[in-house]
Amino acid sequence: MQLHSGLPCSAHGIEDQKQPSPDTESPSMEMYRSLGLQAPGRKVAGSPRVLLLVSSLVERSVEKSERLLELGQRKDALTIFHGVRAPALSVCQYIDRIYKYFGCSPSCFVMAVIYVDRFLRNTEVLLTSLNVHRLLITSMTIAAKFMDDAFFNNAYYAKVGGVSTSELNRLELKFLFSIDFRLQVSLETFHCWCLMLEKESAAACEGILVHIEWPKQVLPFDKAKEVSWTEIDDNPTCAPPLAG
Repeated sequence: MQLHSGLPCSAHGIEDQKQPSPDTESPSMEMYRSLGLQAPGRKVAGSPRVLLLVSSLVERSVEKSERLLELGQRKDALTIFHGVRAPALSVCQYIDRIYKYFGCSPSCFVMAVIYVDRFLRNTEVLLTSLNVHRLLITSMTIAAKFMDDAFFNNAYYAKVGGVSTSELNRLELKFLFSIDFRLQVSLETFHCWCLMLEKESAAACEGILVHIEWPKQVLPFDKAKEVSWTEIDDNPTCAPPLAG
């Protein structure tokens, strides 16, 4: 599966309100539980499985894009999301870090992937090791603020992502304009992406690349969700951007 190179939660960003009850036994709910997309108020033991699948999808998409660039089959458009070098943290480590400190619902990771796909479809940008981290922190910031009842401010999210607050503000605005502020996701689209993540699980195990065309309260960062600003380590720092 590849991002275009081109709900089982209180998801305000999902359009279809006729969602199944969290207690309804259905194939869809079984899949959501398997991914770790818990219903409101329910805890997931350990890291949700969706994190691993999103990491795998993104990493394999980066590999595909960079092969195309190396072969000269595609050209990449430089944007403010591109850094001068790839960060030290892998995509998997970066996503784990976001999950650890964001405290957002796991469904936000599915929404973020959908947003990144929309961004890639609307631009000439390829997903590479130079832009993937900034696209992830930006899409996750937008998803968390759009989906969840309580969220942090950009100063907190920027520290988690290893960028400055002013830079994250610019990235968020650029991202939103690039997707025409289309943040709503239909239940059918959300379900389709969950199915594709399940296919990614099977493809990753077999080593096969599945090609797919494809009023809230802002809490102070030092009090929200019982995570202190000082508890965030400063290890992951994105390299300076290529474009200002």
